[in-house]
Amino acid sequence: MTPALGAPLALLLGAFLMTSAWAETPQTILRFEDLDGWAEDDHQAALDVFLNTCPDLPDPEWQSLCALAQGRPNARTFFELFFRPVLVGGDDPALFTAYFEPELEGASTPDGRYRYPLYTRPPELDGQWFTRAEIEDQALLAGRGLEIAWVDDPVDVFFLQIQGSGRIRLRDGSMVRVGYGGANGHPYRSIGQELIRRGLFKAHQVSAQVIRNWVRRNPEEGRALLQHNPSFVFFRRIGNVPAHQGPLGAMNRSITPMRTVAVDPAFTPLGAPVWIEKGGRNPLRRLMIAQDTGSAIKGAQRADIFFGTGKAAGRAAGRVRDAGRMVVLLPIETAFARVPEG
Repeated sequence: MTPALGAPLALLLGAFLMTSAWAETPQTILRFEDLDGWAEDDHQAALDVFLNTCPDLPDPEWQSLCALAQGRPNARTFFELFFRPVLVGGDDPALFTAYFEPELEGASTPDGRYRYPLYTRPPELDGQWFTRAEIEDQALLAGRGLEIAWVDDPVDVFFLQIQGSGRIRLRDGSMVRVGYGGANGHPYRSIGQELIRRGLFKAHQVSAQVIRNWVRRNPEEGRALLQHNPSFVFFRRIGNVPAHQGPLGAMNRSITPMRTVAVDPAFTPLGAPVWIEKGGRNPLRRLMIAQDTGSAIKGAQRADIFFGTGKAAGRAAGRVRDAGRMVVLLPIETAFARVPEG
């Protein structure tokens, strides 16, 4: 997912301590026995992912725990001994969605097939800029040398902007990896919800593939539908991440399929372990690490699960919209200092 509109990492890492949202939201300290499926999870896999980003956490208590984790203790014992599960948001059910890293076919120069560009951030962008419709209808970016690559489908460009990162396989077989490079400052609006509002689909029918097919069948109306979302995302080349690793998340580290979750840092500190209890057709009980954010991920019980790279991951991610519960694991001292008694 896209980081929170270019917010400095230090602010994201500490945001949950500085906002009034945390203080005004119900919180309850739980026991590990209260976590459904806790004993059956692969805690070592979660600890490995935690180690990928914990050295970047600025708080001394987190730093101490990171140092202990680097000694490779028994993973389950480590989490149970030094953390406490905290339910934030009371009885409000969680909403889980999923995201992935698209892999698109493209070209380094445009032609009759590859004619839809991915743009890098324009130098004059500062705060709120033009809307998606204005950028596209007025061709505000064309011919300025801001193109990174061209792909063959405008819907792919749109969904790549929603995902915030991706890989473009060029005609010579080489790969260009792109990541979030900024946005125009307008809020994200769901085109899936817009299709539901128009009465074209029921809520249970909407998925990324359904949206993709509808836009392709209705090119003129589809263009207007995509412009219902005024947010426009720019990209940057990512040249230092090996192909076998995941894309960069909000902490500027590679994220891990099925172990990384995007959260709202106003309620869940980036880098923290998060216990997921997702319902739906494919229930999930797993310890993940909060390593990413997203413009659509807002609230204490809202999370986006990273499913991986490519079309199969995209199809699986597009089917996820499930209720459940998420519980953040906080260091013991932080949990008892921040959670009101009673």
